[in-house]
Amino acid sequence: MAVAVLREKLNDEEREIDALVVRARAAQERYVDGATQEHYDRAAFAAAWALMEPARNSELAEMAVATTGLGNVTDKITKNHRKTLGLLRDIRHAKTCGIIEEARGITRIARPAGVVGAVVPSTNPVATPTNNVINALKTGNAVILSPSPKGVQVCEKLVGYIHDELRKVGADPDLVQMVPAPVSKAKAQRLMEAVDILVVTGSRNNVQRAYASGTPAIGVGVGNVPVIVDETADLTDAAAKITASKTFDNSTSCSSENALVVVDAIYDDFVLALDAAGGRLLAGDSEHMLREALFRPEGLNRTMIAADISMVLKQADLPADPDARFLLIEGQGIGAEHPESGEKLSLVSGIYRARDFGHACEVATEILKYEGAGHSIGIHTSDDSRAVALGHSMPTCRVIVNQAHCFATGGAFDNDMPFSLSMGCGTWGGNSIDDNFNHTHLMNITKVVRTIEPNEPALDDIFADHWSVAGK
Repeated sequence: MAVAVLREKLNDEEREIDALVVRARAAQERYVDGATQEHYDRAAFAAAWALMEPARNSELAEMAVATTGLGNVTDKITKNHRKTLGLLRDIRHAKTCGIIEEARGITRIARPAGVVGAVVPSTNPVATPTNNVINALKTGNAVILSPSPKGVQVCEKLVGYIHDELRKVGADPDLVQMVPAPVSKAKAQRLMEAVDILVVTGSRNNVQRAYASGTPAIGVGVGNVPVIVDETADLTDAAAKITASKTFDNSTSCSSENALVVVDAIYDDFVLALDAAGGRLLAGDSEHMLREALFRPEGLNRTMIAADISMVLKQADLPADPDARFLLIEGQGIGAEHPESGEKLSLVSGIYRARDFGHACEVATEILKYEGAGHSIGIHTSDDSRAVALGHSMPTCRVIVNQAHCFATGGAFDNDMPFSLSMGCGTWGGNSIDDNFNHTHLMNITKVVRTIEPNEPALDDIFADHWSVAGK
């Protein structure tokens, strides 16, 4: 177990967090005492049902949108349901308690991390903490949630429902707690210092603070997804999938398509396909007005972040368009001077014209290097070798092929990625993991090691190929 950072003097907020951790640690120690896999599974599935029960899911989705002002209710209901259902599919038969494997003289025993601190974003104030709680309980841990200021109210309601369901199966409600309102940076910082492991989904600042806290931390990187559309793609299918993904929950997902990189040979035809699907490419005064409204000197216009398309148009003083679903602006460059090349967290995407596939790869690489390195890239193509080529050359941990990106990156029922709302970005994104965050990241594995039949090779067996080239 990690040892909390000690200070001579603690303020009231820090003492409040320490008390939470003490309660969580005591509950966790009771939880693992004589635990069985059934014991862990029962608690994890109870927490899942706290959200997935349809009436509660609807209530929490409505509260999330009302209190954060981000996303839309219908899509949040879908996200809460599908992400949780997919996670349960993934962990249903996973071994996380006691002996999980015996092979070649080694017995592997799953051991919990202890008390998990989970920092969750305002963009997904229900689905993400539920995912964290399920993974923590599945692996024998307690968890303390640290919501964003906007997400406190809905997090309180969610935790209350989780407590109700845990009591029904005889599990201690103290296994799942949250930083109490009012939340503050001081409370979040103390939590980061006092727990055994951190899972941080949200701003780059939160991730950096977690890494600097002295506590082992699983941080995830920034999303800024470029998607290549090449001359072999099914344009109608690509346009429909990009539109469905970009508009889902008003583009709150870090996996939403932020830049489309389209080869010249099909650029005009693809713009027409996008228009038919509801993607409007702006030009002239309309484009200028959108840029002025969205990109402010202090950052993105907060009233346009994850807002309905009607609000985006209104904020830009553009005419209403009942058939529009998202807006496109042509990329004029890449980098800080060209905000269309970064993450926009809104129903706006950049679109870049590339001479050919090679040039499209160059453009997409520069976008990722500017923002979003390690997260993911998409491609719509009929040539699978091009997708594999991206996997060899791009600074990315995921290449999503012919799919609606935000549905696929965090796991889908028709691909084999683990269901998650937190995507590790590897060394490119400054993260310790390159996988989708999942239950395996919250376990220690103790190895009991015995002797086996010796397997010591002869020197000639090891160096024969080397000597044949370089000599002895």
